[in-house]
Amino acid sequence: MATSKITYTGNLRTEAIHLQSGTTIITDAPTDNNGKGEAFSPTDLLATSLGCCMLTIMGIVAERHAIDIVGTTIDITKIMESNPRRVGEVIVSFTMPKNNYSDKEKELLEHAAHTCPVAKSLSAELKQTIVFNY
Repeated sequence: MATSKITYTGNLRTEAIHLQSGTTIITDAPTDNNGKGEAFSPTDLLATSLGCCMLTIMGIVAERHAIDIVGTTIDITKIMESNPRRVGEVIVSFTMPKNNYSDKEKELLEHAAHTCPVAKSLSAELKQTIVFNY
């Protein structure tokens, strides 16, 4: 079964529908590439997907080991390159809700983030800078 259906709606905008849930995402071309920047760009979604995947896998590990990570936030910074135009680096900066995680808990959570499916699916040429702030 297909995952999504994407329609080009004009003016460098797309509408993607998640077929299982019906949820919709709109993308716009970024302002530095002829767009309006009124929504996530496709490359914004790539960078954001990395952070969402990391946090989801961390959540699975956290539930398995009774570690509280509710309230964890991530700041994503996407750095573009040219020739060819592509995402050259994604900086993922975690802010953890507590500062008293044990060394073992930190190891489990950080390993989960680094081995999430999106991280493992991206090109080795894409630099992934991951920072954990406890």
